[in-house]
Amino acid sequence: MVIDLNSDLGEGYGPYTMGDDEALLDVVTSANIACGFHAGDPVIMRRTCDLAVAHGVRIGAHISYRDLAGFGRREMAVSPAELTAESIYQIGALDGFARAAGDRVRYVKPHGALYHSAASDPAAAAAVVVALVAFGQLSLLGPADSELARAAEAAGIPFHAEGFADRAYTPEGRLVPRGHAGAVLAAEAALGQAVSIAVDGHAHTVAGDPVRVEVRSLCVHGDSPDAVRMAHSIRQSLLDKGVELRSFT
Repeated sequence: MVIDLNSDLGEGYGPYTMGDDEALLDVVTSANIACGFHAGDPVIMRRTCDLAVAHGVRIGAHISYRDLAGFGRREMAVSPAELTAESIYQIGALDGFARAAGDRVRYVKPHGALYHSAASDPAAAAAVVVALVAFGQLSLLGPADSELARAAEAAGIPFHAEGFADRAYTPEGRLVPRGHAGAVLAAEAALGQAVSIAVDGHAHTVAGDPVRVEVRSLCVHGDSPDAVRMAHSIRQSLLDKGVELRSFT
């Protein structure tokens, strides 16, 4: 059993910080780094890339709609051409800092509203994938059995399915929207779900029923108060179960 642990990092802005990026980089194998559209700025992007390289963690571009005020969680009407251009812009900005740190962007993961819209909307998915094709040598991280997965396959882009330790699932295997009760799991529940996904290939719905979730990477969000402790517990529990932790890129 091999699985990647990823986390959304670099999500501060100016003097404002969110999460303990350096502590999480001791735990994860891949870092989804904000590119300035939902969070992050040049100083934070450079520092997070430097830290990721120092910890031997793979760098991914966490692209989003241009929605700094809404943290990228608001649905936006963006044309496919504009979405492709904004995706290239974000990937290129982060890749510059990654290369200055001695590595490069290895993959792309959409954030927030873009993650969900590109998972269900073929036009949005295709627009994101066109940006990856422009760069070459990039993988795409996203939900299994989604329009993103299908667009990546059609374009010959490596796709890796992602699950979530700390988010509840619907009976269809999709994430429960954040505004719904029980959408975000507490630390102990997240630990149990992480092990269940990695070892048994299933998560649990908000009703407690099992749902199939077969993934190559497992996300631990870095913006909760228990994030670092939860991430350490998940990492150790997976290792205790004989799971090898290794990046997909």
